[in-house]
Amino acid sequence: MSKLITHAIVIFFLLFLSACSDKALNNPYSQADENGKIIYTAFSERPKHLDPAKAYSSNEYAIIAQVYEPLFQYHYLKRPYQLEPLLAASMPTVTYFNHEGVQLPVDVLDADIAYSEYQLSIRPEVHFQPHPSFNEGLHTKLPADWKGDDVYSLPLSTRQLTSDDFIYQIKRLADPVTQSPIAGLMAKYIVGFTEFSKKQAALKKQHPALRKTQRLQSESMWGVKRIDALHFSIRIKGKYPQFVNWLAMPFFAPMPWEADEFYSHSYLQKKNISLDWFPVGTGPYYLRENNPNRRMVLAKNPNFHDEFYPTQGAKDSREKGLLNDAGKKLPLTDKVIFSLEKESIPYWNKFLQGYYDSSGISSDSFDQAVSFSAAGEVGLTQDMVGRGIGLQTAVTTSSYYMGFNMLDKVVGGYTEKAKKLRQAISIVVDYEEYISIFQNGRGVPAQSIIPPGIFGHIAGNKGINPTVYTLQNGLIRRPVDDAKALLAEAGYANGIDPSTAKPLVLYFDTMDSGPDSKARLNWLRKQFNKLNIQLVVRGTDYNRFQEKMRNGNSQMFMWGWNADYPDPENFLFLLYGKNAKAVHGGENAANYQNAQFDALFETMSTMDNTPQRQAIINRMIDITRDDAPWLWGFHPKAFSLHHAWYKNVNPNLMANNKTKYINIDPTLRQHYQATWNKPVYWPLAVLLLIFICLLMPAYVIYRRIERSTAL
Repeated sequence: MSKLITHAIVIFFLLFLSACSDKALNNPYSQADENGKIIYTAFSERPKHLDPAKAYSSNEYAIIAQVYEPLFQYHYLKRPYQLEPLLAASMPTVTYFNHEGVQLPVDVLDADIAYSEYQLSIRPEVHFQPHPSFNEGLHTKLPADWKGDDVYSLPLSTRQLTSDDFIYQIKRLADPVTQSPIAGLMAKYIVGFTEFSKKQAALKKQHPALRKTQRLQSESMWGVKRIDALHFSIRIKGKYPQFVNWLAMPFFAPMPWEADEFYSHSYLQKKNISLDWFPVGTGPYYLRENNPNRRMVLAKNPNFHDEFYPTQGAKDSREKGLLNDAGKKLPLTDKVIFSLEKESIPYWNKFLQGYYDSSGISSDSFDQAVSFSAAGEVGLTQDMVGRGIGLQTAVTTSSYYMGFNMLDKVVGGYTEKAKKLRQAISIVVDYEEYISIFQNGRGVPAQSIIPPGIFGHIAGNKGINPTVYTLQNGLIRRPVDDAKALLAEAGYANGIDPSTAKPLVLYFDTMDSGPDSKARLNWLRKQFNKLNIQLVVRGTDYNRFQEKMRNGNSQMFMWGWNADYPDPENFLFLLYGKNAKAVHGGENAANYQNAQFDALFETMSTMDNTPQRQAIINRMIDITRDDAPWLWGFHPKAFSLHHAWYKNVNPNLMANNKTKYINIDPTLRQHYQATWNKPVYWPLAVLLLIFICLLMPAYVIYRRIERSTAL
């Protein structure tokens, strides 16, 4: 019994000694990582693709944009968004040709241009990350004694980047085996892309045993020419100024043929180790550890070429401290650790403890983090300010909208009655209320298809949608009575369908499910009830929903679009008739087709950003506001928090490779972590005292029995 008491005291003493150490008991990271220049962040699910020819989602880009580098990138600090060379030695030279192949002058009319040719030069002395694929002995045979999952335990090597690597990647985009999501779009522009794709399909069928690298290298693509090791050209059909923006996306990052060859080993294929598992790039980091059930680790690429933090930025960059690291070699950190966090609450708690450097703000934690002044200005709560936490907000280059299927007999069509029905619904669906309730105020009601920050967007009172809003002592939504009047003109007085003498029934297709979705759908029904319209919600899974959209079987739906590049063409094409989803298989989910809009789009899409282009865009927006194929919805506003030791945070909605610019003060981080995670031991002392008090009577009885036995 006395030994039990002694053990309890010893345990308490050991706990007390551990409190004297620098490392908090709840620190989830190893001592080796604790003091380094390391970024700590999280992921909620494993990225499906890390192959740049396939990846097309934000959680995938969070990894691959740090590993791969395309020819161009968006300047981190300058606004408006500006492209600059990355792997390219300079911006491209573009020349124009007619159908006969004769070069045309620079000021030629767009209609006379049959081909545009991009002359591209790449930086010398750029090398790929260390990887076993560059070790010639491993191209065809792995070591007999290697039976592992870590490819970096094999002998590593590297080689210099050449123009052939860019050409090989373009061939991969065209290869039907790759199934790149942009293959269809590139086939419309890159000369010879379609023909190359067909040849690859035939070769695959005729020679199934032929290795992929041999198959791709056996054929050339007519529109992609190698000039020398550091120069190549891409010829596209017509004039398409936005093509250079595509060259700034990971799809066009260089891919060494050796990587394809290495991952074709049967042993690696059996273990599902591929470019989707361990990518091979020239970027500032490489994926050193990939354990999707625990963590993913980006380590600094020892072969990374010279790149330096910007020395210029927007007007307020210096005042914000964004030029403190000007001229320093990138990247500014040595490692990025992504930990698996499936739930938002544990992530949020670890952020508050200082174990994650930055965080978004979920609905559950919004009131804890954000406060609004009497004037409606956004700020941080006193608790966040006291912790030295910073807030970044930015209206995203995204649009979330409700669409009408213009092929539908009730809500579709281009008659005055059909338009008035859509306009009436546009008025009563109160997106200001939606943003307040479901977005915690994080959004801006959309006045057109083009979000803020993109050329063509008109800010202020001049940019309002007169179909839905009016200016009366400020911008206000038109009253419900205006919507009811439009509804009567559409032939549905008081919301009654004359064919049934009952309230009009409309159908809304959605993928939403769960309690949060139920609240949103109930809210949506109430909006239609303002017009006495009965909204029937048809829930379905993602695949079925996609099928309905492809076949044009929906009536109304909700969708969104994130900009691929900062150009109005990337939004206006969502309403271009030749992109109608149910007709041509494009991204025009509303199946909107207006001949006047389409003609203007074709003119606008090849223009530079000039007042003339703005005038054409204004006419296009007016047409769509009147036709109302969408309820324009809202542009989300991104809120993010970061700790005081997390430096150089700057909203850049176009750049995916922002990690290399972030700097970390590990000493400051350790100080805050120690302050916020001090162990509290007095409850243990109280429990120990209670435990001893409870044991004392038993100990006394035990001693009495022992003495009586001895007598």
